[in-house]
Amino acid sequence: MKKAATKTFTGSRIRHQRNRAGMTQSALATRLGISASYLNQIEHDVRPLPASLLDPLCDIFSVGVDYFSDTEETRGIQALREILADPVFDTQAVRRDSIHAAMRAAPDLCAQFIRLYRAYLLRHEHAAAPLVGSTPPARTGPQATGDRVEPYEAVNDWVQAQRNYFDEVDRTAERQSERMHLDDASPAEQLARYLLDHHGIRTEVDLGLSRRGLMWHMDRRRRTLFLSRMVPSESSTFWMAQALGQIEHQAVFARTIRRSPLREAEARGLARVYLTNYFAGALLLPYDRFRATAHEVRHDLERLQRHFGVSFEQACHRLSTLQRPGSEGIPFYFLKTDIAGNILKSFSANRFAQSRFGGPCPLWNIFRAFSTPLQVQVQLSQTTDGAVYLNIARTVGRNSISYLDRPRLTAVVLGCSIADAGQLVYSAGLDLNDPRMIIPIGPGCRACTRENCHHRALPMVGHRVDIDNEGRGIAPYRAVP
Repeated sequence: MKKAATKTFTGSRIRHQRNRAGMTQSALATRLGISASYLNQIEHDVRPLPASLLDPLCDIFSVGVDYFSDTEETRGIQALREILADPVFDTQAVRRDSIHAAMRAAPDLCAQFIRLYRAYLLRHEHAAAPLVGSTPPARTGPQATGDRVEPYEAVNDWVQAQRNYFDEVDRTAERQSERMHLDDASPAEQLARYLLDHHGIRTEVDLGLSRRGLMWHMDRRRRTLFLSRMVPSESSTFWMAQALGQIEHQAVFARTIRRSPLREAEARGLARVYLTNYFAGALLLPYDRFRATAHEVRHDLERLQRHFGVSFEQACHRLSTLQRPGSEGIPFYFLKTDIAGNILKSFSANRFAQSRFGGPCPLWNIFRAFSTPLQVQVQLSQTTDGAVYLNIARTVGRNSISYLDRPRLTAVVLGCSIADAGQLVYSAGLDLNDPRMIIPIGPGCRACTRENCHHRALPMVGHRVDIDNEGRGIAPYRAVP
């Protein structure tokens, strides 16, 4: 029996391109040969995008087919490819088209398989723990066996499913910003005065806070918000905004979390922390004003920093959240990593998906950023699924305050589809149509399918290694089909 085709919902992307082109729904519907009411249903995800309209939409908006591809399906396919690169599987028995077919035919089953592999990794890590320390006490239950998604990953999956946009929290922060007129004076001074006038909470610098591993601390008994002196002023402003969110809007955060699939107390607690951070960013960078300014300055991050008095990272992160229905910004992905390649934050409003079970690619410009601190690195890159992105990367964080200080070295990268690259100041001087400008990047080497890569560190799983000693290819490990 023939299986039903996978339904692809692309309403926000169609609406975004239509608004960019200055077209009404009626005008686009006429060009597509459908009724305006049918197009309205597609744009609001009441109906999926029919395959017959895909090519006409690509022609009208001059974008690639990948722009309208199903984002979750793309991420699932990449995750399956990475998992099946594990030597525990007979990787030569699984063809690439089989992975695509499985994801299209049984996406729910594939999602459970990915979850099972996560549990396998956790159990393997727990079993290996005694090798590096004393034998841990016996445990029972799902936490001991790893038969669950870790709370941090569960929250990250939830945020990703929401495309990193939380409407009620965002609008609450925007209304608060308007009431406080944060754009009329120094936001740090206004927040400090607001906390004192409305809640009787003083703001002070605690010289010893950093020695306790804290950046800020609320002492409710003394009605004082203590801030570390080791950080730039924009970070202190952000923490005051966090404190305001915790004091006044816990009910909003609780309602948002109740609507989520998160059930464990730890995951819900982490979600509350995330929403508090989200509120702070939305308060300092209110949606409509920030989106309009970003468009006006062509998403120049340094100009956005100065205009709103925020950090480079805060401006990047806020750009990745502009997905309000009917008023979307450019769909960006945002990622933060340390110098060892550990992913600290990762959100995506486009189809980009980070490597989940292997290390990131060394050709990515986020790693080049560490060799040029505080300088912006711009790169056109193409992932193994054929999508091309414009990436902006830069180191972030504070400087050392003494010889013995060891601040963490981190960098962020913000990326958008090449279809939107012309709206960014960072595309100036780049020939977006020259394929020589595009750097191929991929997941970890074991899962990456690029054969002739100078930077390959490990052989590709699923292929035999050429052991011919009479010659050597570009990479030290040549794959034999």
